[in-house]
Amino acid sequence: MAPLLALASAALYGIVDFAGGLLSRRVHFAVVTLLGQVGGLLLALVVAFVAPTSEVRLPDVLWGALSGIGSGAAMTYLNRGLSRGSMSVVVPVSAVTGVALSVLCGVFLLGDRPAAVAWLGIGVTLPALWLVSGGGRGAADSAAGAGAATGSAGDGGDRAGAAGTGAAPSGLRTGATLDGLLASLGVAVQYLGLAQAGAGSGVWPVVAGRVAAVALLLPGLWRHAGRFRQPPEVWGKAAAIGAGAALALILYLWAAQRQMLSVVVVLASLYPAVPTVLGLTALHERVNIRQTVGLVGAALAILLLTLG
Repeated sequence: MAPLLALASAALYGIVDFAGGLLSRRVHFAVVTLLGQVGGLLLALVVAFVAPTSEVRLPDVLWGALSGIGSGAAMTYLNRGLSRGSMSVVVPVSAVTGVALSVLCGVFLLGDRPAAVAWLGIGVTLPALWLVSGGGRGAADSAAGAGAATGSAGDGGDRAGAAGTGAAPSGLRTGATLDGLLASLGVAVQYLGLAQAGAGSGVWPVVAGRVAAVALLLPGLWRHAGRFRQPPEVWGKAAAIGAGAALALILYLWAAQRQMLSVVVVLASLYPAVPTVLGLTALHERVNIRQTVGLVGAALAILLLTLG
């Protein structure tokens, strides 16, 4: 049951990531991010009142809040890296390092002992994530890709589009790598914090996390206040995207309560494969050989981790 919940979380996160990328082509990422967190908070509240809850303990709520801070930080640094036009640097660095940190913490701090076949699956996952999320592409491709993702997002998109005309400076790539590493810390905190919440608290740790994430991102409202003058359709889409992300976290929480963290977090982190598949099927994009190898590796990792 736990592997299925983790994979469902990954699938939903991937769909949300894909939809958020499309919306961010027209709307500044700060709008999508903050409104998404509000939508996620509303969805989490609804589920929290419906899901079984025996006792909401303060430590569980605090762990959930810490998870939300990690989530907000991860999105902030990831979007900053993308706005610099360095998609093929910041995305794979954040994905791979986030998984690696979570697994190491699970093993050395929480006492996880994955089976040998699960370790093999973890080993396959890391390069698969790197390849499927675009690691190793040229700097120009990187910038062009990020420009497409944020091209209508104001100054950040303009910089990304301009960067796409040539090789990215070494300083830009260094900054993007730092953004990716900081985002990966946020990802690890998000997964580790939520996994510490007890089952008795139900979904309330996710609610606490959304509240913390909104509080962390709220200062962006003042910096980008003018960009929030959007039609109701945009508000609704951004909120729906955030609701999907919150549901993905709820599925991850339920999976983490049934299986060791080092296995669940790896399965849930396979979400970068979903936008690649959706880009191929829905947008008729071309998948390069690196991404193809990454998709095959992701499928193999799922098999190994499920068996483990």
